[in-house]
Amino acid sequence: MKIAVIGAGSAGLAALRHCTAGAYDCEVVCYEKTDQVGGTWVYREETGVDQYGLQIHTSMYKNLRTNLPKEVMGYPDYPVPDAPESYLTRKQILDFLNSYCDHFNLRQYIRLQHNVELVEPTNGERKWSIKVKDLPKNTVVSESFDAVMVCNGHYFQPSMPTLKGQNIFQGQQLHSHDYRVPELFADKTVVVLGAGPSGMDLALDISKKAKRVILSHHLKDPIGTVFPGNVVQKPDVQELTEHGVLFKDGASETVDIIFYCTGYKYSFPFLSEKCGVRVDSNMVTPLWKHLVSIESPTLALIGLPFYVCAFDMFDLQVRFVLKFWYGKKDLPSKADMLRQEREELVKREKEGLQKKHFHMMGPKQGDYYDDLADTAGITPLPPVFTKLHNESSDGFLNDLVHYREKRYRIIDDYNYIVL
Repeated sequence: MKIAVIGAGSAGLAALRHCTAGAYDCEVVCYEKTDQVGGTWVYREETGVDQYGLQIHTSMYKNLRTNLPKEVMGYPDYPVPDAPESYLTRKQILDFLNSYCDHFNLRQYIRLQHNVELVEPTNGERKWSIKVKDLPKNTVVSESFDAVMVCNGHYFQPSMPTLKGQNIFQGQQLHSHDYRVPELFADKTVVVLGAGPSGMDLALDISKKAKRVILSHHLKDPIGTVFPGNVVQKPDVQELTEHGVLFKDGASETVDIIFYCTGYKYSFPFLSEKCGVRVDSNMVTPLWKHLVSIESPTLALIGLPFYVCAFDMFDLQVRFVLKFWYGKKDLPSKADMLRQEREELVKREKEGLQKKHFHMMGPKQGDYYDDLADTAGITPLPPVFTKLHNESSDGFLNDLVHYREKRYRIIDDYNYIVL
């Protein structure tokens, strides 16, 4: 079987590791549009577009530290090496991904600076045609594959709200995708829109330089974190004015910068409509188990669920997919797969979640991992990963300023200790 892997970030590397491990008779090629492995963990000072006119992929900023402890950030068969702290820098994670790549001898399968322009099924042959551009040579070729793993990440296509007055505001407007260093905000009054992981973290990061930071959000529960004195919380923005903002509680503020920490949209610009996968209100559908294209099961999208133990989940998803592609397990009927997706959507709607939250796992991630492992008959992820992830997430919400000082050690599949 000849398999294409799109992207050499943490998901693409997991795909390569299992395609080349020897358990399956597999020829694999990985296309990576940038000049190195690591995906979103690669830090680049530039924003906008690169020398080839392609959008800068990474959203990494200079001061990032992980919001999960390293104990849940490795791969099942390749943990992050021991270090004095649990919460690592972006560079430590990038170094880890490079060591994983080298340990399993994966570089030989990766074609750097190769941008996938089009993926489409070939008529009647049950194969895939991939059109790819060699960027330095400026040449385009098409190659044929039996199966495709899409590992292009989902933190690169900004989701921007539409606000009244955006076109008249005289100050600066910036999405977190283009944020790199806090010096940009020195002595400014900044409205941060959104209190998800990036909004919370970036409000804290820029507070070191900004004069005043206004964290605007619609969370029903108050944030437990005690922020620095120059950070205040306000409800949603109603509209922008020429030099400020009007909030939904009627208050107004004069501000210099609107900082959109409003998340990202799933985007697969290279997938032809014939692939049978679409993004509907940020739900990628129709997919079996958030993963396998129901219309074309030899197409898999690795890494869609969020609020997860990402690298471990990528590994599990790849092992899951290969079991079915190589006939060790049989896929359900198309009708069955569609029914399962529909039932999960209905269940989530009953829980008050919107369609855009379909791939959100959080506290339920353990159920998802167990379901994948049970369905495919593969080694599950230890429950301790979910337990520790959930503790860390609580710390993030309730003590953002200090929670990264904690140190953990996993002692078995079910238990961890705080050092």
